[in-house]
Amino acid sequence: MEILRVFNNNVVLAKDDDGSEVILTGRGLGFQARPGRPVDPSKVVRKFVPADGRDPDHLAQMLSDIPPETIRAVVDSMRDAGLSDTQIASTTLVMALADHVAGAIMRVEKHITVTYPLRGEVSNLYPDEYAQGEALLAALNRRLPVTLPEGEETSLAMHLVNAGFSTGDLSYTYTMTGVIQQMIDIIEQSYGVTLDQESVNVGRFITHLRYLFVRIHQGKQLNDEPPMIIEAIAGSHPEAMKCARTIASVLELRLETDISDDEIAYLAMHVARVTGYAAR
Repeated sequence: MEILRVFNNNVVLAKDDDGSEVILTGRGLGFQARPGRPVDPSKVVRKFVPADGRDPDHLAQMLSDIPPETIRAVVDSMRDAGLSDTQIASTTLVMALADHVAGAIMRVEKHITVTYPLRGEVSNLYPDEYAQGEALLAALNRRLPVTLPEGEETSLAMHLVNAGFSTGDLSYTYTMTGVIQQMIDIIEQSYGVTLDQESVNVGRFITHLRYLFVRIHQGKQLNDEPPMIIEAIAGSHPEAMKCARTIASVLELRLETDISDDEIAYLAMHVARVTGYAAR
């Protein structure tokens, strides 16, 4: 590999063997290095491959502010916590987690306390990611020079949820979390029921909403279902369709996009399912 640009002693932009641009991190990797010179592979801690058309220079600049030891601790802790190979290989996720952990370490050192108000929502709506966040926090605290406080698992979990959107920006995930909780509130108020958020049907509904958010985010809403299927759903579940249209109206307001008739129909199916087993 050949060095293209040196950002600091620990981060360089390089040309990989296949000609693509990659970001390399490692203690002393950029020390006295110059563009055009070969990379010392013994100093490379992590290779980041820019994805989704992201600017390598911008990503490298972000990484230059994070100590390489923190990046290594994050990657090793992801492995210890049982995260998948796909997650560990995700440049966007690793960078987001490393950036967050670096900030969390700084806050601990400066005795700054942060409260995460969405802890209840995150643990209920995303139980798998929340469990991973707890395992990741425990693994990090075994490796870091400071102990990150309870509550950090919530933010770590949000980053894991956010990885499904590949944006590196938590704002959309925070919006999604609030809207999902609002959808559940609408159903409970419309039917006068209390939904068991640990039930299989509510879990499936939340999963459906998460994939709906992905489709909306990618501009790929369902639009090609046969009309007879949509009409059958509407005819079989008129009350659920009314509730689903209310949900769709809120989605359109919060996300500033139209919701297709197909998506509304499938929302109605899930509404009918979760309310059929709810306690009145």
